[in-house]
Amino acid sequence: MENFITDYFIDPIWSKTGYNVVNTLVYAIIAIGSVYLISRVLKGKIAIDENFVKSILAFVLLGSTLRSLTDAIDNNVFQAVSPIHEFVLDSGIYAYGYLTVSPGIYLVTAGLLFISMAILYRIKRMDLLAWVGIGLWLPHFLLLLPFMEYLVYSLPIFILAAIPAYIAYRYCKDKIYTAVVAGQALDGAATFFVIDFFSKISGIQYFEQHVFSAAIGNFGGTFFVFYLVKCAIAFAAIHVLREEKMDQEDKYFIALVLMIMGFAPGIRDILRMVLGA
Repeated sequence: MENFITDYFIDPIWSKTGYNVVNTLVYAIIAIGSVYLISRVLKGKIAIDENFVKSILAFVLLGSTLRSLTDAIDNNVFQAVSPIHEFVLDSGIYAYGYLTVSPGIYLVTAGLLFISMAILYRIKRMDLLAWVGIGLWLPHFLLLLPFMEYLVYSLPIFILAAIPAYIAYRYCKDKIYTAVVAGQALDGAATFFVIDFFSKISGIQYFEQHVFSAAIGNFGGTFFVFYLVKCAIAFAAIHVLREEKMDQEDKYFIALVLMIMGFAPGIRDILRMVLGA
């Protein structure tokens, strides 16, 4: 049992080989169970509306930036260009480890989110949740700003993500459902551009760490296929959500989960690319 855990869960973190079929399935089962429990806890206590979704996305931005900060430090991109940067490096807080890479970074971000929600719910100021997320995110983004050497290369990714997002909005006229397509398209576009183009431009070799994503890209011979698949799944999902007869808050919660699955890896991929990490 110990060798099983080491081989499939611990070694992939330290060897930086990404995911395998076993840990992917286990993490997926845990994630699905956690999502269900969270939805039951929030039901009737907090309104799952557009403002709540925006607040959660602020924490998604935080989590992806924290992960990219670890990438920058681990790849020696992050340097002591100021006393604050020197403190961050010396502290070891963001060093590569169980809490700063997947799946640990998701637990850390979720922990910060739930602590913030509990405090704000207690003082009846849930309207401040988005600002708390932005307040936690902004210092980390500013830490990375001096090292964004390849920022211009993010433009093609945003264009590729914007096209299906615009089509989705014209189709459903709903910002939440549009964001589902935007998130999934962003992830697909980032993976496609970084692996197929940016690796050749920069000389930095990137690879897809997720098992099923890598299989789709390798099967098609280009990760543009992965981008198309992500967009197709997103459009299918919002169509089902629009047609399904269920509570609107439940629909928006499912949409939020789909957004997170797109925006979280997509933002991290973009930040890692612009940092050259």
